[in-house]
Amino acid sequence: MRRLLVAVAALALAAAGCASDLPPTGASAQPSAAPATSAAASAPASAGTGAQSDFFVQADYDAQLAMRSQTAEGPADKPWEQAIAPQMVDTAKYKKDGPYHLCFSNAAVNNPWRQVGWTTMQEEVALHKEIKEFTALDAEGKDDKQISDIAELQAKGCDALIISPNTTATLTPAVSGACPEVPVIVFDRGVETDCPVTFIKPIGGYAFGADGAEFLIEKVPAGGKILALRILPGVDVLETRWSAAKVAFDKSQLQVVGVEFTDGDAAKTKSIVSDYIARHGKIDGVWMDAGATAVAAIEAFEDAGVPVPAFVGEDQQDFLQKWKDGNLTAVAPTYPTYQWRTPIIAALKILKGEEVPKMWNLPQPKITQESLGTYLQPNMPLLHYALCGCESMPGFPGKWGGK
Repeated sequence: MRRLLVAVAALALAAAGCASDLPPTGASAQPSAAPATSAAASAPASAGTGAQSDFFVQADYDAQLAMRSQTAEGPADKPWEQAIAPQMVDTAKYKKDGPYHLCFSNAAVNNPWRQVGWTTMQEEVALHKEIKEFTALDAEGKDDKQISDIAELQAKGCDALIISPNTTATLTPAVSGACPEVPVIVFDRGVETDCPVTFIKPIGGYAFGADGAEFLIEKVPAGGKILALRILPGVDVLETRWSAAKVAFDKSQLQVVGVEFTDGDAAKTKSIVSDYIARHGKIDGVWMDAGATAVAAIEAFEDAGVPVPAFVGEDQQDFLQKWKDGNLTAVAPTYPTYQWRTPIIAALKILKGEEVPKMWNLPQPKITQESLGTYLQPNMPLLHYALCGCESMPGFPGKWGGK
């Protein structure tokens, strides 16, 4: 599918970036066989950022960065229905009378981001009376179970099958096998085939990574020390986030003093940051490829009795609250959970014979100081993600754990 993406990039720059978190097509759930070492290990001492990732694709990088400034098509108040530079496909052959049975093969519900998304998807289903049945299976983060789940769902008479793949390469044969039997919608994470009717995701990892790095370049004086915190090596969406940040840092006058993997663990994150504070005396900026442990990183500075530097987090409520309370210099790139609404909408469009984008690129806003108040929701759980697009849904806020 990478060939498809590059071709689309050449024809319409924005359309290509929809799957740039790959290779070749989506954000995989598990790391590939990459060494769990610091990314800076093989870099010249002066570079700080290490070698560029094997996941880096220049055309996809260029497309995603261009999409950040493009206006999405669709309802202004419904970003989950919008699309950036869509290349539409005819779905007339899938048209059938309702009501419909939709099926969903979910990679997992094993972290707060996915939990918020899954709740949002269920509430979207509840909005559509033409959906008579919604069958969902949770693969629990296991490839073999999801392969079995997809086969099981095909036997249940589904009118459309939504898939969020656990990993890219391993799930490709199962998705390819399902496509001839039922219209398939893939979202969030991709596969190495273009057989799904549509692939849905926000702009992607390059845009996320560049947003954070550009903020630090703007806010931190030349010569400032940057600590980059990553979760795992070999995970495509995280690799592309770091790839874009590396490009920006390498062109800047900032000094990347460390690139460290945290495993997404709060205690490990705090320990790493504390070590760097002790070693360097002052850290001027922290870049993160995901913000789940941002508060732990901030607490390391607080515990050391030193100012919290310019910070890159995400749209999780605990970080947004910490940002406001500490009057921090911060930014929050996002990978909006409102994308969980779009596959349901797409499935119904397809079954009604309406056109959908082949690569459905959703807007991917970043939260700034000016917009912080819009997204901070003190009545919501600390692990709630702000960009759920769920505030107007009937079950809000209670279904999401809010008050």
